[in-house]
Amino acid sequence: MTPQSLEQSIQKAGGNAATMLRQLPGGPYRFPIPQEEYTNWRDEQESWRRTAVLFDQSFHMSDVYFKGPDVKRLFSDTGVNSFANFGKDKAKQFVAVNPQGKVIADAILFAFADDEYSLVGGPAAANWVQYQSEIGDYDVTVTRDEASMWNPGDRLLFRLQLQGPRALEIAAAAAGTALPKIKFFNVGEFDIAGTTVRALNHTMIGTPGHEMTGLEMTGAWRDHDKVYDALVEAGEQFGMRIGGSRSYPTTSNESGWIALPLPAVYTGTDMKAYREWLPALGFEGQASLGGSFYSDDAEDYYVTPYDLGYGRTVRFDHDFIGREALERVAQAPQRRKVWLEWNDEDVARVVASSLFGGVERAKFLSVPSAWFSIIHYDKVLSGDDIVGFGMDPVYTVNHNHFVSLAMIEEANAVDGSELTLVWGDEASVGHKLQVEAHKETTVRVRVRTTQPGVTR
Repeated sequence: MTPQSLEQSIQKAGGNAATMLRQLPGGPYRFPIPQEEYTNWRDEQESWRRTAVLFDQSFHMSDVYFKGPDVKRLFSDTGVNSFANFGKDKAKQFVAVNPQGKVIADAILFAFADDEYSLVGGPAAANWVQYQSEIGDYDVTVTRDEASMWNPGDRLLFRLQLQGPRALEIAAAAAGTALPKIKFFNVGEFDIAGTTVRALNHTMIGTPGHEMTGLEMTGAWRDHDKVYDALVEAGEQFGMRIGGSRSYPTTSNESGWIALPLPAVYTGTDMKAYREWLPALGFEGQASLGGSFYSDDAEDYYVTPYDLGYGRTVRFDHDFIGREALERVAQAPQRRKVWLEWNDEDVARVVASSLFGGVERAKFLSVPSAWFSIIHYDKVLSGDDIVGFGMDPVYTVNHNHFVSLAMIEEANAVDGSELTLVWGDEASVGHKLQVEAHKETTVRVRVRTTQPGVTR
């Protein structure tokens, strides 16, 4: 029988979720941005540091709308975040955990009104909140606007991301007037091309602050083309680039956002009903897992908000799912999120070996994004000891190196210290279509506790 739920898929795989995910053939997530490169990914990367870049985010994220008198209580009950001062025209990075305090997912939460929120990002966070809305006593209705890969019709809203040192000048030129002052992670309104856009002040390239650093603009889908065209025309005089699907996923590395840790939903009797609710062909059931860190236990891939650098978002001023567990976790030793800067000589060796190494070749190192599954975990070693995970290895011209984001033991999170990352995934040979026969190898990596400096 074809599995209909995530739980049925796991049972069909012998009850081992980690093995099921590692043997999925799918490669990395493909962003449905209209073009891979509008110029070339190197210049597109450089533009968000030197001028500005425009990304059309209208296609790849799920937008799930929650409306009703209990919407704030629903999110307060399911999120580690405080909602004491949250309301209309505000946004926050929403983080949800399971009852053991392990991260299910994060996403950006927008408040259109005090009784209407939108959760934007990958589907895992919205799935969990929707499930809680259905099994709990909440007067909330849910409307899903799925990403374009699963949604053959038009989206409800367009979403245009403008980032870089000239971003606000470009937006003002497109608007034909000075922009209103919008506080960081707040939403304001102004007009472009005769239509009102709602703009979130935030950054996706790692330069946050309380001044306006970049804008994420939304509006009715029918107005997409004229707003997009107005921004493109305004950006010409400032040297703005349009960003494609190759450069886009590398922004998260520069900003320090670990986008896809494994959702902590695959184990535990207390999560079984949720797994029975989740579809077999949904994100959680198709989240291919790869990288040199290998375990038969899915829980070895679970992380806490503190591992991801979200300790600042955890607030014990309200009751929420996983609170008791996180109160214990908060007192225990934590992993720390860092950047791992790959040694250039070792990178050159890996590249040469992958092309010319014959039967002993290394795993091919794709550029600018090197991961080869939806969710990617590499082993990070100090000597022979595993001290954490490296995730989402990318090259950007702004770093001028390959760099992984990582979660490592606090004792090893010393700026400038050297660790070892294992590159490759022999366990995926024969399972993942993008993983060729190869031998795992090691790469020296240097710990950076703050964003690696811009070198160009």
